[in-house]
Amino acid sequence: MTLKALNARTAPKSHAPERIVQFGEGNFLRCFVDWIVYNMNQKTDFNSSVVVVQPIEHGMVDWPNGQDCLYHVNLQGRLNGEKVNSLTRIDCISRALNPYSQNPAFMALADQPEIRFVISNTTEAGIAFDPACKLTDAPASSYPGKLTQLLYRRFKTFNGAADKGLIIMPCELIFLNGHHLKDCIYQYIEHWKKDLGTDYAAFKEWFTRYNYVCATLVDRIVPGFPRKEIAEIQEKVCYADNLVVQGEAFHLWVIEKPENMDIDALKAEFPAEKAGLNVLIAESEKPYHERKVTLLNGPHTVLSPVAYLSGINIVRDACNDEVVGKYIHKVQFDELMQTLNLPMEELLQFATDVLERFNNPYVDHQVTSIMLNSFPKYETRDLPGVKVYLERKGELPQGLVFGLAAIITYYKGGTRADGAPIEPNDAPEIMQLLKDLWATGDTQKVAEGVLAAENIWHENLNNTVPGLTALVKKDLDLIQEKGMLEAVKTIL
Repeated sequence: MTLKALNARTAPKSHAPERIVQFGEGNFLRCFVDWIVYNMNQKTDFNSSVVVVQPIEHGMVDWPNGQDCLYHVNLQGRLNGEKVNSLTRIDCISRALNPYSQNPAFMALADQPEIRFVISNTTEAGIAFDPACKLTDAPASSYPGKLTQLLYRRFKTFNGAADKGLIIMPCELIFLNGHHLKDCIYQYIEHWKKDLGTDYAAFKEWFTRYNYVCATLVDRIVPGFPRKEIAEIQEKVCYADNLVVQGEAFHLWVIEKPENMDIDALKAEFPAEKAGLNVLIAESEKPYHERKVTLLNGPHTVLSPVAYLSGINIVRDACNDEVVGKYIHKVQFDELMQTLNLPMEELLQFATDVLERFNNPYVDHQVTSIMLNSFPKYETRDLPGVKVYLERKGELPQGLVFGLAAIITYYKGGTRADGAPIEPNDAPEIMQLLKDLWATGDTQKVAEGVLAAENIWHENLNNTVPGLTALVKKDLDLIQEKGMLEAVKTIL
């Protein structure tokens, strides 16, 4: 069967006012933000389309334009215990612009009265101030530079009108992304003070009062283009869609309200909740950031060495294993969850969702891929939980400490019982330290040496966390004597 090309002539495409400028044309935004906008259009009166702007000189806006910005999202995973494998055609992107070759069209976006939102995902490095950028560049090379140019043009076009400010929601994976972006914009306003001339003070005030910069937290795993299944998907949808993007069924977007707008006003403008989406508009993003790092990344870091050294290679299989599954459950619900500061009901829901995501039947997530740089990961994701648990309960969390002993054992290297190689990967100085410590053959020295490494922990844990050294040594001995699977049973 010959498949039809996917474009506006072969498939229906809705038309709505262009109200969103989106910096970034990659898989994540198309599978997350544009999917959310599409659902809001379907289920509420949001009625908005998205103009995509290529944030760097060499991008790929020609691809979406070649399909009139139509594409399918394939969501896979589990939701509420049920398997999900859905296909949705997304039609809310109106066009895609390259500001390097279409600068007048890009700048003209500022003149469109309906434009209200700016969304971005320009990688973590994208939110940065570059002093080489000039106001007169066509365009400025950095993303915050381009955005400041756009804002200034809008200020001029509408004479600083109060209702023509923008709601700006960056999705870059950095904590307090909105705060960083706002700081960058102020830096550009100062940097371009001379060029702005008599507009400087009024433009700065207009940006401060009538533009609304939010910090956000995004959460959806997006593997991207489904190379393996593409032929099957194209056959299903009956189009030669070369922009299919695959993501997990779960999604969460936490949007911290800007300082100068209240929650209800933002909810009214961005009715994602009304559309039944998992979008939270909150006072602060911080507790949700902590929740994600602790309950999603925290278990990942400790389950990986325990699973691998028990002969298990895939995260899903670890969750379903009788022994290792119990261990993951203990770490998640009995330990990490007890260290956070959100309502228990919310935490329980999120922790349950996480285990459902780990158990995704469509993704073979190798535990070894999570093992890269395990010590720094443990320091940011699990150590805070160890300390808070000790403070709140008066004892150390056995599962989390056992996880640290499992990482230390994994870093010994060698081979598994089934002959599979154990190949740790971390900074050279950490690798050397572990090699030297294990060469002593003394688990006391191993435990003390690892916990004393200030280049990992930024403190000497032998002194700062009472009882940790003795418990790590005990767990190391258990794993050496009994093997991982039998050793983990002793703490369940």
